[in-house]
Amino acid sequence: MRMVDVISKKRDGKELTTEEIGFVVDGYTAGKIPDYQVSALAMAIFFQDMTDRERADLTMAMVNSGETIDLSAIDGIKVDKHSTGGVGDTTTLVLAPLVAALDVPVAKMSGRGLGHTGGTIDKLEAIEGFHVEITKEQFIDLVNRDKVAVIGQSGNLTPADKKLYALRDVTGTVNSIPLIASSIMSKKIAAGADAIVLDVKTGAGAFMKTDKDAENLAHAMVRIGNNVGRQTMAVISDMSQPLGFAIGNALEVQEAIDTLKGEGPEDLTELVLILGSQMVVLAKKANDLDEARAMLKEVMANGKALAKFKDFLNNQGGDGSVVDDPSKLPQAKFKIDVPAKESGVVAEIVADEIGIAAMLLGAGRATKEDEIDLAVGIMLRKKVGDKVEIGEPLVTIYANKEDVKAVEAKIYENIRVSDKADAPRLIHTIITE
Repeated sequence: MRMVDVISKKRDGKELTTEEIGFVVDGYTAGKIPDYQVSALAMAIFFQDMTDRERADLTMAMVNSGETIDLSAIDGIKVDKHSTGGVGDTTTLVLAPLVAALDVPVAKMSGRGLGHTGGTIDKLEAIEGFHVEITKEQFIDLVNRDKVAVIGQSGNLTPADKKLYALRDVTGTVNSIPLIASSIMSKKIAAGADAIVLDVKTGAGAFMKTDKDAENLAHAMVRIGNNVGRQTMAVISDMSQPLGFAIGNALEVQEAIDTLKGEGPEDLTELVLILGSQMVVLAKKANDLDEARAMLKEVMANGKALAKFKDFLNNQGGDGSVVDDPSKLPQAKFKIDVPAKESGVVAEIVADEIGIAAMLLGAGRATKEDEIDLAVGIMLRKKVGDKVEIGEPLVTIYANKEDVKAVEAKIYENIRVSDKADAPRLIHTIITE
């Protein structure tokens, strides 16, 4: 088999065989096929697309390029959740203990974040002592005993995806549905889940800016999952404005604690209940979504979800007492209100730009080497559709420096006040096939 023939075949819009896709992935991972040839194939895929079967084969070839996590020693149906990312996306911190409180095993593999704020692990490390450096045996034991644990991503998980992702980044082939979908799903499948719930974001703060693109990606990922034997569904949720109020690591932990108490922001609470209900049904702990939702609300109300979060933190070296005393979280030196310059209704909060404002404070990483300041961030005081009076705070900046003029300027540029506006629809659609 020759790589040039595979490139030509896809260039001409023909379907690649399972063997041809395996040949490319294995050869590229082993360093036998050069970057320039895989770049040519990626561009051919970008223009010619792939069938559902090709997408599933590409995904599984990447899964099999490295280590896979065997979760068969964990009792029950393991349901994983993946978000395509956004601003103030605190869902995992709430969902993991919430569904675990209903005896759904949550064996979560998470990474660190590049961009506006940290990833799930960075957020959890705002809690003193918390760590994800645990052995696989400890990981499995914790999930069997307490139903929830988080481990860092293995270095040898889907190495083919890591190589291909880096190549796509510099060859103009990032925005290819089959390549995005197989990249995301290869990591989820290699991580060992039996069923997968996807939270696909759409809007200004999302990778997919339009509903059409988000739906195309969601359909692609759901089909891949179902085609390779993992029950998979997707919720397309709004990210035109940040989710919840908090943007920043310690601030988001505090918001997660409030939400587990049933006192969190309306949009974050609703999204968590929708995603959690799907997870509970897939895990066969409820017969339908209404029953699952009622069960989730009950463990929020009776304190079991919050107690599960405390156990989870303690199990991984964290100070679980932050659940009762969030002042133990890292605290910023300065809290600076940004007042509205006019009265009216908040008409727009541009999610990605507000995320960049938080990153300017030190809440996120521009490069892998950057240190995150876990205490800093932005707390929204108004959301789209809320009334605001002149002089009333739009946001509060949490900073460890007094000069935040550049951050204030970015906030004013990206929060628009008008005569009237409606809150955006949180859930755009749900995709199960």
